[in-house]
Amino acid sequence: LVRTGEIPGPRVYSTGPGVFWQEGISDLDEARDVLRRYSDYFDTKTIKMYVAGNRQQRQWIIMAARELELMPTTEGSLNLRQNLNETIDGYPGLEHSLPVYPVYGDVVRLFAETKRVYTPTLLVSYGGPWAENWFFVTEEVHDDAKLRRFYPHEEIDALTLRRGQGWFSEEEHVFPDHACFVKDLVEAGGRAGVGSHGQLQGLGYHWELWAMQSGGLDEHDALRVATIFGAEAIGLDGDLGSIEPGKLADLVVLRENPLDDIRNTNTVRYVMKNGRLYDGDTLAEVYPRERPGPAYWWEDEEPVGVPGIEGGGQ
Repeated sequence: LVRTGEIPGPRVYSTGPGVFWQEGISDLDEARDVLRRYSDYFDTKTIKMYVAGNRQQRQWIIMAARELELMPTTEGSLNLRQNLNETIDGYPGLEHSLPVYPVYGDVVRLFAETKRVYTPTLLVSYGGPWAENWFFVTEEVHDDAKLRRFYPHEEIDALTLRRGQGWFSEEEHVFPDHACFVKDLVEAGGRAGVGSHGQLQGLGYHWELWAMQSGGLDEHDALRVATIFGAEAIGLDGDLGSIEPGKLADLVVLRENPLDDIRNTNTVRYVMKNGRLYDGDTLAEVYPRERPGPAYWWEDEEPVGVPGIEGGGQ
């Protein structure tokens, strides 16, 4: 429905379910077959190698991916040795943080020179409380007007009123320590990307970007991570990630300048997709035509037109 224009929504690029160890890949030909099946069935040019076997099997997967012109990324797996081996073997992406900090110069250089895109998903930090818990405690999430418009209210209640993971002292959080590697990597000419792990629609991406910037990354570099570096990570920088002639007309217009404060990314005034401009608060289309934003079932406080409910038969 999004692709046909029936409902407004973002472009979505998916890896499919991932290539797991259960595939039991025994040689390069089998790796070719597995990746071709995933690519064809899920109509994707990106593949996630999800800790699929030993190093030899992972090498077969990257070799097959190159032949098939696929962009593979990997799962973090809490295994530094595996993370480094994958980098040496040519995997272009890593999802989740390295399992250690601080990260020293030799590893920074390895990632920078190979241009492996590092997407640390700090909202689900390794080695300590998830960063999302810090944001749930320090931000006014429950009454966020935009979230309440686009997200069912009972779901917001469940996420915010009682946090199952509890409260953590600020010094227990590790995401600023992990974020130091992001700063060092980008300043060394390397690449990083923003991945919010699907933790909370809307706000999650902003939180992840702010967490990544907490290690000292300057605002301009943080915006590069959020835009062109992310497009490079999935091989679509020829179409997305920057405003240039010939690229898709996808962009956001902010009320406040994120170069002054990275938290100004959450001041979205307009969203443009494929040249159509939408109000950032309602998703009403304002250019080139005028159309109201979508209505959602949770916006009505009382059921209407339901037999057996007082007033429902009217």
